[in-house]
Amino acid sequence: MLTDLSFEEIKSYVKKIGLPEFRGEQIFDAIYSGKTLQEISNLSNALKDIIAEDYPKYKIEKCFTSKDGTKKYIIRFADDNIVECVLMKYKYGYTLCVSTQVGCRMGCKFCASTLYGLARNLSAGEILGQVLLVNRDLGGSLKKRMITNIVMMGSGEPLDNFDSVTKFIDLVSAGKGLNISQRNISLSTCGLVPQIYKLMEKDYNITLTISLHASEDEKRAEVMPIANRYKIAEIIKACKDYYEKTGRRIYFEYTLIKGVNDSEEDCLRLAKMLKGFNCHVNVIPLNEVKERTLKATSRLEAYKFADRLKALGLSATVRRTMGEDIAGACGQLRNKLLKSEN
Repeated sequence: MLTDLSFEEIKSYVKKIGLPEFRGEQIFDAIYSGKTLQEISNLSNALKDIIAEDYPKYKIEKCFTSKDGTKKYIIRFADDNIVECVLMKYKYGYTLCVSTQVGCRMGCKFCASTLYGLARNLSAGEILGQVLLVNRDLGGSLKKRMITNIVMMGSGEPLDNFDSVTKFIDLVSAGKGLNISQRNISLSTCGLVPQIYKLMEKDYNITLTISLHASEDEKRAEVMPIANRYKIAEIIKACKDYYEKTGRRIYFEYTLIKGVNDSEEDCLRLAKMLKGFNCHVNVIPLNEVKERTLKATSRLEAYKFADRLKALGLSATVRRTMGEDIAGACGQLRNKLLKSEN
């Protein structure tokens, strides 16, 4: 698919199929402006037929708008698989949360994305396609970028799809493309330690976010199967090494689950574990998934938890809740649509 290719690779592609180099620029412009093949006005039908097989065929299937302005898009790919991406508006601009896999195989018990397991990985171009489609929906194009920030916190584990995700980072931050600063790109992982070290060697300027959600291995294993493979101490060490190599502050996500990880003892352990390390803790009240039995800690208690962390010397905030009325959490809306289609 042509969205998997860089600007230089598209120029090589058109040369290989016998087209002049300037056609590559036209095709690249059309792709990055989110146009369908039929909408390209400066290519003849004969030329469109030549590139038709390789031209992206993803599309926005549906869009739901929350009362707070958050938008959730359902993107359908050529093979009829669907994913979600979420657009959030802040004072500084638009942030898009993209999916990196169709489903997920990590099995976290608080996440709707894992309910149907992993269908397949997304290609770099399919991850990029989410950005291009939403950018166009906002009135943007290649020359008029509307999206300022990217977070890889949608469905899937980004580091479980390492090659596609790193190629996506290269593509979306390329000067000839949307040119989104790597400093405005965040990647969230449940803690695949070897891949964190591989990511470190890429010398990116992206922000690494760790889905921690517990302060001891036994409790983490209750809700995150990956904890049976990588211990918290291994993850923290990898994060410290990542910080030493990149200079980029590490973020930890800590979803509060009632009666599981929200006690005073949990808070004290978390503070002791992270104290003295340049990091920030995002405290997140659980977005309940009806297929699961886990219950949310109240928002008031979440603020108390964050305040306690701050009193113990950590940087911490409670994440703003957005898009609750449109099934804003990862995988919820996709699962609902899958049920309706079956």
